[in-house]
Amino acid sequence: MSVPCRFERSLLSHEEYETIRLTHHPAIYDVEAAELEAMRSRLRKMRDKERTLGRQRRREERGKAEARGASFRGTAEHASQRKQVFAAALKRVNKEHRRLHNLAARTAHVEAARKALALHRAANFMTYPPAGATVNEGMVPKASLRRRKIITGAKIGRVSQSTRVAQAVRDARGV
Repeated sequence: MSVPCRFERSLLSHEEYETIRLTHHPAIYDVEAAELEAMRSRLRKMRDKERTLGRQRRREERGKAEARGASFRGTAEHASQRKQVFAAALKRVNKEHRRLHNLAARTAHVEAARKALALHRAANFMTYPPAGATVNEGMVPKASLRRRKIITGAKIGRVSQSTRVAQAVRDARGV
């Protein structure tokens, strides 16, 4: 059950109300994560204290226990209402903490997914080294390791010309 802010203010002291005020809607979004953690533990302690006081007061009213220490103001109902205020504030803080945690996790997942996509796209354009000699149909000439002798073009032309001259001489003889 939600409790109006004015009712909260009437139940709590000024310091307690300032802690609770930070857990309400617009103010809670300005609180840092570390401050939320500290607020969480403070609210738990406040809630637990009120729960203990309320239980003790109810036991005293039923006659099952004697008063412990100095008496506190109000009835068991008053302590129960204060506990509800602290519990609701703790619930809001936990919800905001979970929201921030999920937001951080979602951001990390999106970044990881983008990185994975970039790696996947880069893998599609991977240049692999040539395979070298592969199995084929038929024989493939084996590359020679010997040094090639370079013959000049003039020498090739001279040999061809001498072959032509020798053939012409033979033809002229009539043989």
